[in-house]
Amino acid sequence: MNVEKLMNDLEKKHPGEVEYLQAVREVVETIEDVYNDNPLYDANGIIERLVEPDRILTFKVPWTDDSGKVHVNLGYRVQFNGAIGPYKGGLRFHPSVNLSILKFLGFEQIFKNALTTLPMGGGKGGSDFNAKGRSDREIMRFCQSFMLELWKVIGPNTDVPAGDIGVGGREIGFLYGMYKKLACEHTGVLTGKGLKWGGSLVRPEATGFGAIYFVKEMLATKGDSFKGKTVAISGFGNVAWGAALKATELGAKVITISGPDGYIYDKDGISGKKIDYMLQLRSSNEDIVKPYSFEFGAEFHQGKKPWEVKCDIALPCATQNELNGDDAKKLVENKVMLVAEVSNMGCTPEAVEVFLEHKVLFGPGKAVNAGGVATSGLEMTQNSMKLSWSAEEVDEKLHSIMKNIHEACVKYGKDASGIVNYVKGANIAGFLKVADAMVDQGIV
Repeated sequence: MNVEKLMNDLEKKHPGEVEYLQAVREVVETIEDVYNDNPLYDANGIIERLVEPDRILTFKVPWTDDSGKVHVNLGYRVQFNGAIGPYKGGLRFHPSVNLSILKFLGFEQIFKNALTTLPMGGGKGGSDFNAKGRSDREIMRFCQSFMLELWKVIGPNTDVPAGDIGVGGREIGFLYGMYKKLACEHTGVLTGKGLKWGGSLVRPEATGFGAIYFVKEMLATKGDSFKGKTVAISGFGNVAWGAALKATELGAKVITISGPDGYIYDKDGISGKKIDYMLQLRSSNEDIVKPYSFEFGAEFHQGKKPWEVKCDIALPCATQNELNGDDAKKLVENKVMLVAEVSNMGCTPEAVEVFLEHKVLFGPGKAVNAGGVATSGLEMTQNSMKLSWSAEEVDEKLHSIMKNIHEACVKYGKDASGIVNYVKGANIAGFLKVADAMVDQGIV
């Protein structure tokens, strides 16, 4: 494999797909040696097949608002690679959604799902729909229209979507209700379902919990723990909520959350009813965090990001490329000891370079945030077996999966000096599982 030739060819075929090309480059640069050491990979064209989706469905989503006005959004499903199991990956409803973002997310999902060791391939989907200010009935009508097209390409043994940004329990409920009506069956085709109709305990918290379990293992390599650490978090949805909850439980003080309007700095720590209030903020459909400052008397910094705050641990939990090179330099100046992407590709390449250069412990999203899809996989298992595990059982399995992912990252990412490059370790571990499966199954 020649990385530059591969990337030049991809850029010609997919011009302007910045996020997708960024995700591919990060992976291929770290697996180059492993790839070239095994002639079977080149003989089977593994990398050329891996970087292109199996298929992409694009469709219009017409829906009617409460006043009777018709709107039309775009819907997508990217089925990227099914070598080790049914396509698996979330649905994102947000105005920023486009094909480049969904291809980046789907590509990342291949390796993330492989790291869990559960039988799940990589996929992603969503729409540029904006729920801000919309009523529940409007959101329901949009979800039903979206599923009218999506249901044709998904199924419990084919493609199992979940939630992502803008798609929580409410949206999954509306989507599942329409799927069930269209398919005339009650199956585990979506994860993140309600507990009364096939959902799994711990699923809403899973991405945040899993991230904290992974960071706990990273800290342990230095003989350290969360106890007494200050933690800066971005975002304020389910992911940030779960991370704040578990980090606080392990003895840390969470001091920031953020939204599109700015960030909150709470010097007293975000815990107890303050963490519960995050759920109220998200369910309001307003997509802002400023009300927290009125509720609890904390500082609100309009239009700014939380990475200027002095902290021991930084956890981007919002969206892709939310932490850039300048943010990284500020964190390093403030003596940050660990940064972990709880969001997908939360840091720009420049930021990652700064952290690695200054030997800051850095965890990539495909490893750190794998707890969400891992618990989705556990939900699929429960649905297949027609049973429900206790919260303790699910949490124990999640903890074990995240510990195993950390061990895989260390195995493939540790250099001769003992320093662990978690980006390299995660990419190689995930790639080997998928590539070997593709070789075994032939050129199809």
